[in-house]
Order: sequence, then structure tokens, then C-alpha cells
Amino acid sequence: MGFLKLLLVIFLLGLFSMSFSSQGDWRTASRESAGIAPDPAETSEAVLHVYGADAWGWRGWFAIHTWIAVKPKDEDFYTLYDVVGWRGYNQQPVMRISRDIPDRYWYGARPRLLKAHRGTDAETLIEAVDAAARSYPWKKTYKAFPGPNSNTFTAWIAQQVPALGLELPFSAIGSGYVNQSSQ
Repeated sequence: MGFLKLLLVIFLLGLFSMSFSSQGDWRTASRESAGIAPDPAETSEAVLHVYGADAWGWRGWFAIHTWIAVKPKDEDFYTLYDVVGWRGYNQQPVMRISRDIPDRYWYGARPRLLKAHRGTDAETLIEAVDAAARSYPWKKTYKAFPGPNSNTFTAWIAQQVPALGLELPFSAIGSGYVNQSSQ
């Protein structure tokens, strides 16, 4: 029985140590497009996507990072709505609205499409998402657990825009902070 425990410990230590090197250095990890979002130069209709990707490093074993990408009708670019904690280290707001690649890898982790809306349905939702994002109450506050964090932001948008029909997965740690803070 002792030998099996030793093997289990060695196996678990091996998995643990791999988590520190599996994605390499965050500065050189892929931030390329995953090719999920329609090319804005070839798609005139409105697009609204919600993405999630494994969090950086060992956190990715159990948690995801989420964000929202929108392309209004006839625009040739995407606007991203997201929250990233390290922006706060330089006294910047952690919430950002900016032009960017909508479906880029999250520091080496391939994004998954969590929700998609296109066409006239997306047009109305884009305006509502923008208004909700601008009224987000924790623009300068970030705490990995229990929140507010990137998933709190996406959950806030979902709560403010029920027509989005977004249900975040269990791994969107921090998404419950919205409900906790309103109690």
C-alpha cells in the first residue's frame, strides 16, 4: 500500500510541476487570433461574441477568464469589453473598452465561444452591452477571489442584459460576486 501512495505522490508532483512550465512565459505566450470570429472586413452584419479561455498558469486547471467582443453592423473592427487585474498595478482602471482582436488566445490558452449573436439580434444587444459595461460598478477594483474580477464583469453584463441569454460555466470563478454584493 505504501508503494501506491508513493507513486500517487510522484504523479501529483509531476502534474503540479508541469503547470508552471506548460504555458511557458506569459510574455511570449500566443496572443494570436484563434480564427473563431468572422473577419470584419468580410462580414457586414453585427456580431456579438462572449469568449472564455483557461486562466493563466495553474489557475487554468479550474478557472477561466471571460470577455465580450462586438462588431456593430458595417464596422470593420471589433470592440472588446474586458477586465484584467494587472492593469490596476499601474493605477489604471481594470475594466477596458478597446479595439482589439476578438478571439485571441488568452496567453497561450485557446478561447471557447460561450455565446454568439449575429445580425439584427446582435445590433440591439451591442447597445445594451455597451451601456451595461459603462455602468459597471467595479471599474477600478480587482480581486481574484471572490471578486470582482473578469468573470464578475461578464456576469454583470449578463445580469444587466438578460436578452443576452448568457449563463457562465462553473469555472467562471467570480461570476457569483454580482449576486453576493447585492445582498
